[in-house]
Parts: sequence; C-alpha cells; structure tokens
Amino acid sequence: MSNTATLATLSGSDLAADPNWWRQAAVYQIYPRSFSDSNGDGLGDIKGITAKVPYLKDLGIDAVWLSPFYPSALADGGYDVDDYRDVDPKLGTLADFDEMSAALHAAGIKLIADIVPNHSSDRHVWFQEALASPRGSDARERYIFRDGKGEHGEIPPSDWESVFGGPAWERITEPDGTPGQWYMHIFAKEQPDLNWSNREIRDDFLKTLRFWSDRGVDGFRVDVAHALTKDLTEPLLSRLELGGTSDGADGFDDGSHPFWDRDEVHEIYVEWREVFNEYTPPRTAVAEAWVHASRRARYASPAGLGQAFNFDLLQADFAADEFREIITRNLAEATESGASSTWVFSNHDVVRHATRYGLPQGGGRHAKGQDGKGWLLAGAPAEDLDVELGLRRARAATLLMLALPGSAYLYQGEELGLQEVGDIPDAERQDPTFFRNKGVEIGRDGCRVPLPWATDGTSFGFGDGGAHLPQPAWFGRYAVTAQDGTEGSTLEFYRKALKLRRELQTSEELEWLETGHAGVLHFRRHGGWQSVTNFGHDAVELPAGEVLTSSGPLDGRLLPGNTTVWLR
Repeated sequence: MSNTATLATLSGSDLAADPNWWRQAAVYQIYPRSFSDSNGDGLGDIKGITAKVPYLKDLGIDAVWLSPFYPSALADGGYDVDDYRDVDPKLGTLADFDEMSAALHAAGIKLIADIVPNHSSDRHVWFQEALASPRGSDARERYIFRDGKGEHGEIPPSDWESVFGGPAWERITEPDGTPGQWYMHIFAKEQPDLNWSNREIRDDFLKTLRFWSDRGVDGFRVDVAHALTKDLTEPLLSRLELGGTSDGADGFDDGSHPFWDRDEVHEIYVEWREVFNEYTPPRTAVAEAWVHASRRARYASPAGLGQAFNFDLLQADFAADEFREIITRNLAEATESGASSTWVFSNHDVVRHATRYGLPQGGGRHAKGQDGKGWLLAGAPAEDLDVELGLRRARAATLLMLALPGSAYLYQGEELGLQEVGDIPDAERQDPTFFRNKGVEIGRDGCRVPLPWATDGTSFGFGDGGAHLPQPAWFGRYAVTAQDGTEGSTLEFYRKALKLRRELQTSEELEWLETGHAGVLHFRRHGGWQSVTNFGHDAVELPAGEVLTSSGPLDGRLLPGNTTVWLR
C-alpha cells in the first residue's frame, strides 16, 4: 500500500494490516494515573481507560499512546520502572491490559506503549542484585558503576548534573557496610542508568518488545531514545566542557557527547527494527530524542525506529514566520528520512499550550512565570495570563496542525481546552524536578492533574475517591459533560476536526499559497482543501471556497485574528 493511503479509504480489516497506518495517524496520549479512576482509590487505572474507549472512539483518534503503566514507586511519574513486563498492581493486571487492548482494537484504535530503556528504577531486581554484589560483578555490569575520586572515593566520578538537578552520581553502601561505588543517573537517583554495552541488557529488551507486541501492542514510544549508549572513557569531560547543561546535546551535533545522541545508539535500534518486522503489520516506533535537527533523521530511519518526535512547534511562539519555517524544514527532513513528520503542542512534560499561548511570551518548553511559581494563583488566572486568548490561539494552532501531513500527537485534556494548573500546594506536588530545583522549576504536575469528566461531584467524575493531584474549582467548566453536544465547545471542535481530517488526508504533500499578509499562513493539500491561519489580531479577507470548519467564529467572509479555517 502506498504512503498516500488514507484511513478513510480503508476497511476495518485493511486498516489492521496496513503497514503505513502510523504515517498520518492522530495519536492521543493517555497519562494513565490521571485519565480515569475505576475503583475510587484516587489513581487512574487500566479499567478506567477501557471504560472510556467509547469516548476515545467518538473523539476520532487513530491510536492511543499509553504512558508508563508498569510497576513503579512513582519517583518520576512511572518512568522509574520496576518490571518491564508487568502492570502496576495499583493500575490493574495483565488481564486488564489485554481487555483494554482488545477494546481499543475493536473500536479501530491502535495501541502504542511507552518503553523506558535508558534506566530502570532502583527497585528493579537487577539493581537490588547489583547493590548486594561486589565491585566488578556481572550484576553491577548491568548498570554504570564507577569508583569515586579522592583519597577514599568520596568525590563523584565527574561533576555532571542530572536533568532533575543535583549530581548525576549517587554513592552506594557496599554489602559490608562501607561507603562504596557511585552509580550514574541522568535523571532521578531512583532511576539508575542501564549499561547498554552489556549484551544481556540488549537481549532482555528485545524480549520485552516481543512480550508486548505479542499482547497486541502496535508500536512503541521510546523514552529518551538518544541517551542509551555512553562513552565513559577517562578522563571524563567536566560539566563546563559539556557546555554546562545536562538536559540535551546542544552544541554536540557530531555524536561526541559522552551520553547524549551518540552514533552507536543506532546499532541498538537496528536490532529493534528486526523485531518489529517479525510482525504483520510491522510494529512501529517513535523516538523521543531531543537532538540537533540535523541528527533527528537517523532516529526516524526505516532501518531504525521509523519516526522521531519533532518538538519544534511545541517550542515556538505563536508566530506565522516561526511556524512556516518549522513546518517547511520538518517536512523536508521527513522526506529525506523516508518517515513522516510528527507534530505536537502538549504532553506530560510541558506546560499545556492553551496556557503557553496566553502568556506574554508564550511558547517554549519550560515556559513559566517570572517568579517560577507558575501561572494560576488561588484558582484564578494570574494577571499575566490571558486565558481566553490562550485558548483561542491553542485552537487555531491545533487546527493548523491537524491539516499538516504527518502524525498529530494530542495530549489528554487538550480536547477540553484545559489550562495548566499552577496553584498546587507544595506539599501535594509529586514531580522530582520541583523538589530538586525548588523555586526554579515549578515542575510538571500542572499538566498531569486528573481529567474532569463531570461538572461536579468527587474529583469531577475522575473517580469516587478523590484525585491524586488536587483539581481546581474551575475544572468543572472544562468537564466533558459540560462540553458534550455543546456547539462551539472545544470538545466538539476537536471531534469535528478529527472527523474531517480522517476524510480529507490523502497524501503527504503540502503547497504554500501566498497571502499578502505576513501574519497569515495559507497552504493547500491534495484534493484541493486548504488551511488558512491568521496569527495577527486584525481580521483579513477569506480566500474563496467552502468553509469546512474553523477554530473560532468567523465574521462573514472575514477571518478574525488568532483563528484557523479549513476551506474547499
């Protein structure tokens, strides 16, 4: 089947076997612990997802990306994995997972599982065995252990910092009770980095890929895909020599960084691709790789993972020139790699885009208030946040994104127009970035607050026993029941746009059309349908054509500012 195949032209059986289903799929990210709680314990679970499959089907998505659901102490929201081939008992069982998978597939929805290969949790049986074993043992070789510097090994092997703040090395106590070696953790100390030069690690992850593929998982989102392989040849570079940052490979676009984006990481993904191709259709994968744009294509290679996130629009301001440059460049990169591009505005790690676009300097991965305290105070918008403008721009940006060739990634709650929750009390926060960088990083809890399904009641319909993160009073206005069937609501806007997208997407081509306005972007897709976005504040005249849908009300044949329209 050609790459121009569209989901709208495929029958159910054809869709199940289509190897290219992912190229232009609309993928909905579920953060399981905050989606729907079936048993009233305050934590979202697998059965809660199964119960909401009709909602997901009505929304019109093609696939669900399921954030980590594995056994975990939640030191990092489930990205500290105790067991890669099981379900967290607090979320359900493998039987519950199988039931969910079957329900999604019966609804015509694919399932993408998050996999976390850079690190395990410190509760993983391997790490516990390493702690109980001597220096140089096979158990310690599964991780990255090093002797410390100084007379008694009391100084870390390097001055590297973890992404979450503080040192990237943690000292252990040896089995005999003496101070011992140090282990590397790019993220939290509860997330020791695995040693991917160890053949046992590589083989075990191949087993994990088959385990979930055999259970019906259609693809994998690969967490921190650019960090697996490392070069710890002495002497280790200092943090200053690495550019002073621990959070990416900026300045290293040649594969020479000791632990970000090394060339040899792709040897791992060649082996993964061999496993993916054992299945019909082949399993898919998308890399989370914060790398230099010139190096992203290798992750998206058909011989490797096949697709890689581009976060460029997520980091951009709401500006026509930025959007056009990013779209043009990423479509060219996708053509070069043979992949399709990916588009995303919100996920579990960033401020919701309805809030970013309402800030004076909206956009950027870590946008926050000047005082580092967030955006919402005492349940009401802070003075520097324009909620109405933020939502208007978010809807316009989303409709533009849904018109682009490639995969569209949506984050749970954005279809409700949810704002970031910024007023969570310190004592109720969970994100390690907040505790390790207190007063500097507000953390990611604000986009992980459980969803509002009802306008009132315990936890706004999330569950019968409250919510694991506090929900603000204003959540009721955004609830599913408040928007379901309500003309002009954000939920109904998403439903209509996704339905039209499925009908209209027929190729991966895009043609820019000139508008005469610097703040207006206009492009045509195959079949003659068009998208026009007015990034400015003043209305402009609409081009000729039938209006299919718009992100906000139109003024006759005028396109208001901060609005997108689809025409035919």
